[in-house]
Amino acid sequence: MKHLLTKTMLIALLSVMVISCSKKNEIPADQENETVQNQKVLAYIKNLGFTDAQIVESGNNYVVDGDIVFSKTMEVPADNGKPITEQYYNGNIVTNSSNIRVKIDPSINGMISEINSAINQWNTVPNSKIKFVITTGTIYDILIKVDNTIGSSTCGQAYLSTSNGKAGNTVWINQNLIQNNSFAQRQRTITHEFGHTISFKHTNQSTTINVPGVGGTDALSLMNGGQCGSGATVLSAKDKQATAVLYPL
Repeated sequence: MKHLLTKTMLIALLSVMVISCSKKNEIPADQENETVQNQKVLAYIKNLGFTDAQIVESGNNYVVDGDIVFSKTMEVPADNGKPITEQYYNGNIVTNSSNIRVKIDPSINGMISEINSAINQWNTVPNSKIKFVITTGTIYDILIKVDNTIGSSTCGQAYLSTSNGKAGNTVWINQNLIQNNSFAQRQRTITHEFGHTISFKHTNQSTTINVPGVGGTDALSLMNGGQCGSGATVLSAKDKQATAVLYPL
């Protein structure tokens, strides 16, 4: 009887150990879902024309081509970023383009003049309805703030516009890096990052596809990437044409 009881207890103990080991080897559902979501976002980014070499993982985001930011939790469009017939933009037009509310974080109060200059550049594009407006309220579309940790050679970063018609909701400016640049170059950084929030990618990206009627590369484009502190300081003729095509009056 004692031998039978001992055997029964041993079997029960082994069963518990097997079950415990099995549970430890299982991938938690939330971790599995996160992996699947990350794979979807990466596939979307690549379908926009970016390469593995251009994609850098950064916390809860992927940073692409230096300053374009994609959240790992973003809603991936149904077409998964299928390449379209338009140029240096991601296919996501901002629906409230005539009233894009910009909130200025206190961290960047020292660059309000540069922000106003950048906004004026976009707001005065001929035949375009794009209008950025500064708001002090709690409801806004874009928050612009300082982040001096985004890289030793990265002037700024921004989210691209989203598939549900919203502007990219954050612009980060590396104030430490650009503070000794000229005023024109500081506002250029901000103008460039605002361009990403309304869907523009880099004009000089190797996989760039043309906006109808505004094709080809453009050495004068303010939306050229990799020109931190040295690029064009005003929107080029083609920048303005492309804006008017995507956001016509």
